[in-house]
Amino acid sequence: MLNVMRDPSTRPVFIYAASLIVVGAIVYHWLEGWNWLDSFYFVVITLTTIGYGDLSPTTQLSKLVTIFFALNGVAILVMLFDAIRRVRRKEHTDRRAE
Repeated sequence: MLNVMRDPSTRPVFIYAASLIVVGAIVYHWLEGWNWLDSFYFVVITLTTIGYGDLSPTTQLSKLVTIFFALNGVAILVMLFDAIRRVRRKEHTDRRAE
């Protein structure tokens, strides 16, 4: 992950993914009254499409926010995984060229 942060072409994707997780935790902490760990946990479990079901939104607004996070978050995580793949491939190619 440090390599993704160091690479100027992939850094924005990493920052956006991290920001989405932090903002999501803040939103669920505020909307649902969950503690910080539960809020962070719910966002990560939702974005990775695991969805254990132990926590679920209870208000209409938080359900709408969850729909937004789930749809956008999956796309952002796929972009992050692609960025990691590109950085690793570039490093592997550079090592082979030496």
